[in-house]
Amino acid sequence: MNAERKNFALPLTFIGIMFFSLGFALGINSLLVPVLQGSLGISNAASYLIIAATFIPFLIFGYPAGLTIKAIGYKRTMSLSFFIFAVAFYLFILSANQKSFPLFLLASFISGGANAYLQASVNPYITILGPLESAAKRISIMGICNKLAWPIPSIFVVWLLGKDVHLIGIEDLDKPFVIIICAFVALGIMAFFAPLPEVKAAGEDEAGDGEACSYAATKTSVFQFPHLLLGCLALFFYVGVETVSLGTLVDYANSLGLEGAANYAWIAPIGIVIGYLCGIIFIPRYLSQAAALKICSCLAIAGSLLVVLTPADISIYFVSFMALGCSLMWPALWPLAMADLGKFTKAGSSLLIMAMFGGAVIPTLYGWLKDVASPQQAYWLCLPCFLFILYYGVAGYKIRK
Repeated sequence: MNAERKNFALPLTFIGIMFFSLGFALGINSLLVPVLQGSLGISNAASYLIIAATFIPFLIFGYPAGLTIKAIGYKRTMSLSFFIFAVAFYLFILSANQKSFPLFLLASFISGGANAYLQASVNPYITILGPLESAAKRISIMGICNKLAWPIPSIFVVWLLGKDVHLIGIEDLDKPFVIIICAFVALGIMAFFAPLPEVKAAGEDEAGDGEACSYAATKTSVFQFPHLLLGCLALFFYVGVETVSLGTLVDYANSLGLEGAANYAWIAPIGIVIGYLCGIIFIPRYLSQAAALKICSCLAIAGSLLVVLTPADISIYFVSFMALGCSLMWPALWPLAMADLGKFTKAGSSLLIMAMFGGAVIPTLYGWLKDVASPQQAYWLCLPCFLFILYYGVAGYKIRK
């Protein structure tokens, strides 16, 4: 371990701001889904295409993002992503002025592209910034910054406009989105000048010390790591179900006719933050990353069952159990899947970023199930996803070739 890696308090602060920005950019979907349903009269399945359009870029840009990081470094890639976010939110304003759903999808796609580039840079950065065995603790700290930001867009827009969610139309979005654009431009400038050292994983330099990662030294392709490939599938399901738990609450509360629907956006983030705090306290001193993944999977399975089996008026509160289960999945999955990749670290990171495409597939399926069944019964979709994640925490991450 290089001495400079131990001094990462200041880089953690800057990366925490960036994780907050990621949550904010994704959290805007919680507001857009019900607003578009009300203003454009579109179906549930169609409105959830907004979330799908945000996550499809992870599949498309995951690998190019890795190449960009290799070419210009982590810090400049982070800066670039914020300027792309600013362009996306300008397109949201044009979409609202023209009342164009296809243009909304394009804006969401570009926002998702920015998210893919930022995720591809900040997640491996925080993973390899310090010791791998404590990566889950660092990611938990970042996760608090990220998940607390999810409800902020809905609360911010409702406060700024002085209207409840069901009264907001797309014509009201100009003012808040201009403020958001200015914030992202400022963040892009900040990221460019931030004191973030370039870091590398053990064995990442092909010309370096081969003993740093002897397992990876025998491999010729990133696809020769079964634990990574299974981790990508687990991450696919995880991102999908976490997006459902975070991104559907305002819409679900609206569907149940609950007053102050925007306030229900806090249910999932509170559950996730509680889990992250536990991760900070217990990992790795009292709890391994694999054990945390198993415990969280069981909690999420129980939560998903409670959501669909309890009376509708209280079922929304059990989404917090699903979210609590999701909390340490990302902090545990990422380092478990990234372990022993050596010179394939950036390529493995790109595959994991591409796996976040699950955030496009699972919520879209949820929207379709909501149309054909009911908002509550659509949450059955989460159960098989959590079961596979449990398998990965029990056995999948151990598979080596």
